[in-house]
Amino acid sequence: MNSGLLGYLVVLGVTLGGVGLFTAAMVVRRVLAPRAPSGAKLATYESGVDPSGGDWQQSGFRYVAYAFLYVVFAVDAVYLFPWALVLRTSGLGVASVVEMGIFILVLLVGLAHAARRGVLSWL
Repeated sequence: MNSGLLGYLVVLGVTLGGVGLFTAAMVVRRVLAPRAPSGAKLATYESGVDPSGGDWQQSGFRYVAYAFLYVVFAVDAVYLFPWALVLRTSGLGVASVVEMGIFILVLLVGLAHAARRGVLSWL
């Protein structure tokens, strides 16, 4: 058999195996899971709070700010850890250190701005 075609057969086999496992899991869940629908189970339930009032309620912007800060610092970690590992093993030089210093400085300016705006206070 052609070696180029063998690679496609492996991909096809893995794909079929994944689809088969997924289908088997769904069938087993359907057969074994208890079913007792009731009004309470079919009611809307969001984040541990029972729905009340109308369909439009405002929530605080503070949660969005916390999520944004988390994303900023998660991206920071995604860039810093690989950079630090590569820096230890290869001679990237002064330019790499200066570039990462600028990156960290921009993050610190953002953190200072968030602290000045009161986003980091819990009350």
